[in-house]
Amino acid sequence: MFKNKRVGVLMGGLSAEREISLVSGEAVLAALRARGYQAEGLIADSQVDRVLRAAAVDVVFLALHGRWGEDGCVQGLLELMGIPYTGSGVLASALAMHKVKAKEIFRLHNLPTPPYYVLPADQIDQLATLHGSFGFPVVVKPAGEGSSLGVSIAHDLEELQAACQRAAQLDHCLLVERYITGKEVCVGILNGRPLGAIGIVSHNQLFDFEAKYTAGQAHFHVPAKLSAERYRGVLTQAQRAHQALGCSGATRVDMIVSDLGNEYVLEVNTLPGLTPRSLLPRLADHAGLSYADLVEEILGSAALRTGAQLRRTDAPATETAPVVPVRRASAAARA
Repeated sequence: MFKNKRVGVLMGGLSAEREISLVSGEAVLAALRARGYQAEGLIADSQVDRVLRAAAVDVVFLALHGRWGEDGCVQGLLELMGIPYTGSGVLASALAMHKVKAKEIFRLHNLPTPPYYVLPADQIDQLATLHGSFGFPVVVKPAGEGSSLGVSIAHDLEELQAACQRAAQLDHCLLVERYITGKEVCVGILNGRPLGAIGIVSHNQLFDFEAKYTAGQAHFHVPAKLSAERYRGVLTQAQRAHQALGCSGATRVDMIVSDLGNEYVLEVNTLPGLTPRSLLPRLADHAGLSYADLVEEILGSAALRTGAQLRRTDAPATETAPVVPVRRASAAARA
C-alpha cells in the first residue's frame, strides 16, 4: 500500500525513553529499506512539526516511546497535518498511556485488573491515612510513564513513602496497586488479533526498566508456560483490553496470571518496543512473522484515525499561523 510512498520513521522524542526509541527506529528503518521502501529516519524533538514538514513524507511509522510520543500528542499533530501514521489514534493512545484512566476503562468492561488507589503527588504527606488498610506489598507507578520507569514495589509504609517520592519525580499522579504474586505474561496484538503470549521470568522482583533492557536480567518462554485453557483465557482478555481502549495496529498487553490461576490486565502499550530484545518481535517470530514482516504489517495499517482526511498543501511553514478575521454581524443582522 505504501510501497511507492515516502515513509518517515519518527524516533527519538523528548521522553526518558529516547534512547530506546532510537534503537527501535533504526531497526525499523533498516527493515523497511531492505524491503525496498523509500524510508527516511526522522529525529523527533521540540520542533517535530518542522521536521515533518521539511521531510514531506506521505506516511509516518511511529517508533516513539513514552511521553509526547505514545500519549496522543504526536498523533494529534499528525491528524492535523493529514499524515497517516501507525499505531493507535489520539484517544486510545492517551487512555492507554494514563494507567489510571486505562484501569477505569478495564473496570467498565469487566476486565480483571489489580485493586488500586490514586495518590496525587502533593498528598504524599497524608500517605499513611490514605493507604489505610489497603495492605502490602504494593506496586507504585507514575500514572503516565512507560517502560516501567519509576515503578517500584513496597512492603511497608516506609518503603511506600520512598517509592512514592521517587515516582513523584516523574508524574504528579501516582498509582498504588496491589502486588499480585504470579506469572508475568505479555500478549502481542496485531491488527486486532493475538499473536501469542510470552512468559517472563525476571531476576528482579519486577520486570522493570533494568530487566527489560539489560541482557541477562530476565529470560522468556515463548509460548508462555500456561495450561491450554489459561493460555486461551489470557489471549482473550488481552484482545478485549485492546478493543476496550479502541487501539489499532500493534499493541502489547501486560498481564499477571496469579498463583491461584486468575488473570489480571495491567496495561496496554500502544507503541511497543521494536528493538532486537523487545517482546513483540519475539512473539511475531513465534507466530511465523520475521522482523521485516512485522514491520511491514504495522506499516500497512497506517491511517488517519479521526476519519478527517485533511487536504495536504505544499505551502511553506510560517512562524505564526495567520489569524483569519471574524466579521461580527450587527444586532439587526443577527435578528
